[in-house]
Amino acid sequence: MKIATYNINNINKRLSNLLHWLEAFKPDVVCLQELKCEDASFPAKELRAAGYEAVWKGQKSWNGVAILARGTRPILTRDRLPGDADDIQSRYIEAAVNGVLIASIYLPNGNPQPGPKFQYKLAWFKRLHKYAAELLEMDIPVVLAGDFNVVPTDFDIYNTRSWRDNALLQPESRAAFAKLVGQGWVDLVRELHPEKPMYSFWHYMRNAWDRDAGLRLDMLLASPAAYEGVTGAGVERDVRGRANASDHAPTWAELAD
Repeated sequence: MKIATYNINNINKRLSNLLHWLEAFKPDVVCLQELKCEDASFPAKELRAAGYEAVWKGQKSWNGVAILARGTRPILTRDRLPGDADDIQSRYIEAAVNGVLIASIYLPNGNPQPGPKFQYKLAWFKRLHKYAAELLEMDIPVVLAGDFNVVPTDFDIYNTRSWRDNALLQPESRAAFAKLVGQGWVDLVRELHPEKPMYSFWHYMRNAWDRDAGLRLDMLLASPAAYEGVTGAGVERDVRGRANASDHAPTWAELAD
């Protein structure tokens, strides 16, 4: 099973890019973030024609997450992160696909910091810690995939100089991500590629793509039961270089059947 995560940065604007990549790469499961559309505007018909069924949770203009599955229907298990009944932002969706529980996550950006948006980010992380620990206790194959909006270490960014005040690099953000991984989750791309930066995001500004001024923001975290079957992982960098591309590239991992 090939599982990918892709911050699509407006699914309807990038639909042709997405369909082209689905046809070329043929992932079995795709976790999407930043749909930037309401539920009724999600292109389910076009994706079904391409061979993918989907579950999704949209939001007007912002956020939005989805899970696509090739040749089968994902079984929706949760469409919000527990722990705050007043949180209406569409940032978490979870489904079972062929015996694996998969979550698509769009963690809050947190900028500007300090401030309420950064506090929301840390509070969201805290809720994720609690729920992720519960998932691990189930001792089943689970993959948490998405845009975690954290640069885990300085190795995961081209240069820290212009990003020092950004919420993505703050010690609290990095500590929160490290705490999550420390529960027992395996950061698949970093585990399989310990000596390469493996960037997944290049800003639209300052010719970041041409300069390879990238950041690693998109991860797939596997439970021990899922990690046992991992056969590969990587980043589809070339997708970022296409016309009308998202500022993220798909990140993927492959699990043995």
